[in-house]
Amino acid sequence: MKLDSRLNAYRPDLADHRLEGKVDAESFVEADMAMITVPQASLRARPDDSASITTQALLGDHVKVFERKDGWAWVQMEKDSYVGYLPLNELKNQANEPTHRVCVPATFIYPQANMKTQPAIRIFLNSLLEITDITDNWAAIKGGGYVYQPHIKPVGEFAPDPVAVAEQFVNAPYLWGGCTLDGLDCSALVQQAYHASGLECPRDSDMLEETIGEKGNNSLQRGDLVFWDGHVGVMVDEHQMLHANGYHMAVTIEDFAKAEERIGREYGSSARFKRTNSHFHTSGTVES
Repeated sequence: MKLDSRLNAYRPDLADHRLEGKVDAESFVEADMAMITVPQASLRARPDDSASITTQALLGDHVKVFERKDGWAWVQMEKDSYVGYLPLNELKNQANEPTHRVCVPATFIYPQANMKTQPAIRIFLNSLLEITDITDNWAAIKGGGYVYQPHIKPVGEFAPDPVAVAEQFVNAPYLWGGCTLDGLDCSALVQQAYHASGLECPRDSDMLEETIGEKGNNSLQRGDLVFWDGHVGVMVDEHQMLHANGYHMAVTIEDFAKAEERIGREYGSSARFKRTNSHFHTSGTVES
């Protein structure tokens, strides 16, 4: 079986050394680690700003770097194994050990412990920070800057309900390949909510359907995932579904019965259900 190139770093000329004997390539290399230094870094299908975005890395994410060439890095995300290209200037070779993560859809890094100081840099849910001190609701970030302490949590502390996390994104714009409040797609909405809840979650809808939950039926409940070929939504309750979608170009909550009919026509497939509640709270500490 051919390895999924979205999750395995190989090309005809170069491949991850761990794939030697499994794929054909002219040479095999051992990756080195680097860290994302910008609020959001768009991975692309090829080293070209006009190429489609396949996913996004967040501030503090670690990536394996297999190649640095012509201002681009060919990388694999540590958190979900996704492979793609991103600009070299969005990386630094030293990979810090994060102590905290952002636990709200978006917040800001300020140059001083004062909300009036500028420039304020917008960062997003699940971004990773190394905090050196917390004083009077302000957390100092290693390397400079401050973030409002109630907007972060220790890396091992998670939200109790991924659906409640996802609900915070209602009206966020739809963006193919996007992963943040500035714009995200259907599978990224689920992935970001799951990661905020301490749950492992792959990037794309087909991967989600293969790995998350157990096959369900038409008796839906909060947290169940609903799949079509190329699309995923999450049930808010037995009648309403939350999803990022191109029809509204936004994250919306819709009556499931009405949405099912429309999406079935659009994607040319019937809805399939996965019961997922048994997978909640599988690691770390749940926030009270």
